[in-house]
Amino acid sequence: MNKKQKRYIQIYTGNGKGKTTAALGQALRAAGHGLKTFIIMFMKDHPYGELKALEILKDFITVERFGNDAFVFRKQPPDETDLAAARKGLERAKEVIFSGEYDIVILDEICVATYFKLVKPEDVLPLLKEKPDGVELILTGRYCPEEWLEPADLVTEMREIRHYYQKGIIAREGFES
Repeated sequence: MNKKQKRYIQIYTGNGKGKTTAALGQALRAAGHGLKTFIIMFMKDHPYGELKALEILKDFITVERFGNDAFVFRKQPPDETDLAAARKGLERAKEVIFSGEYDIVILDEICVATYFKLVKPEDVLPLLKEKPDGVELILTGRYCPEEWLEPADLVTEMREIRHYYQKGIIAREGFES
């Protein structure tokens, strides 16, 4: 695979299931071709099953996590710890995107982080406009800011039609966590 070819910006958004799964599928596909992916997860600190599986591919896929979503469940605004974690995650994203070490950078749940005002949309916009041609940038999460859609090359909206959560089914290990 030509590592010098132009790479693009992908966004997976919407209220349906599968945004992170689509991004991780891209990382898995890329690993099969020897490409390196760096994943920054915002607001996720649970022991998700995919993180265990990605350990097997650690030569190709690196994951770092910044913050959690506990404030959402407490129905409180994020505190300074939450804001600091998101700022640190965004700074790390800048470093990684411009490092030249990775073919793909995934900012998982970055859209949700902006919705909860952990990250300002205008602080992410320069990454979309200035990313190097050799880096594929993938952003995930509900509530994608409108201003990110224009610079994106691929935008997929996952739309929920039916979900078993509506019947009171909680997240199942191996399927949603």
